[in-house]
Amino acid sequence: MPLISVKDLRKDFKVLAHKSGLIGAMRNLFSAAGRIVNAVDGVSFSVEAGEFVGYVGPNGAGKSTTLKMLTGILVPSSGVIDVCGFSPPHKARTKLARRIGVVFGQRTQLWWDLPPRESYDLLMRLFGVPRGVFELRLARLSGLLELEGLLDTPVRKLSLGQKMRCELAAALLHEPALLLLDEPTIGMDVVVKEQVRKLLRRINEAGTTILLTSHDLDDIEQLCRRVMVIDKGRIIHDGGVDALKRRYGNRRRLVADFLDQPKLVLPQGAEVASIEGLRATIDFDADKLRAPEVIAAVVAGNRIHDIAIQECDIAEVVKRIYGEGK
Repeated sequence: MPLISVKDLRKDFKVLAHKSGLIGAMRNLFSAAGRIVNAVDGVSFSVEAGEFVGYVGPNGAGKSTTLKMLTGILVPSSGVIDVCGFSPPHKARTKLARRIGVVFGQRTQLWWDLPPRESYDLLMRLFGVPRGVFELRLARLSGLLELEGLLDTPVRKLSLGQKMRCELAAALLHEPALLLLDEPTIGMDVVVKEQVRKLLRRINEAGTTILLTSHDLDDIEQLCRRVMVIDKGRIIHDGGVDALKRRYGNRRRLVADFLDQPKLVLPQGAEVASIEGLRATIDFDADKLRAPEVIAAVVAGNRIHDIAIQECDIAEVVKRIYGEGK
């Protein structure tokens, strides 16, 4: 049985129509006129135990709303949800909380004026983790996430990146079967991001199922074997990263370093993305052109120092889906 099963999930919000001016303000007090927004509009998917799944889309696509319904924070307008054997989740939030770990971007589960160590101690008691087991887990997570020096500092004095590392530790202290992550690497520098990614890989390899949303598409490409793309409340792709690239345009990039200023005559389907000094970057559609054809056109009449073919990354694919970068 899947760890997560969602069928025809919907969540509607009513956005009230506010009128301006004094008379309008008086009418707002007595009028409930407005429009219905379909934040999640008929989503269906399942996640098997042990999977590491990315869930991506632009702001307002329905990602966070979906996660909040999976945790039981929001009640769906309709549809069926089963998470860790609890259906619907909002009617079993206390029991479900013992099976899942959650990190919601900039929404903290740590007490603002307390140091993380005291918040962790409270979470240990809430989840019923034995003291000895708790100390071992905290020591391991502290080393992996570099929390030394942060554990006794009030949360309000931590930077965003430091706080996110502490939030991640809080979500893992009770060793959940399912980890739901909404922008977990926000505010982190490159080094810490890579440390967090390594930790998440280890956690997943040890058997924890992970559902991840992130605007840092390097997170998705490096961590997830499967990616779901949501747009306007509907899932428009569910499959591997490579399949996503093939579906939305099999673009590739040729980077050539020349010994002299290049003179380029390219075949149809190839275009110059940029020229910087003696380096030219050329994009081409691999469904219409083979790499040797593009290389032959670039080499013709030019002296080459170096040349390389690069695969299009997922960021470019998602930009293409949503019409960004045009």
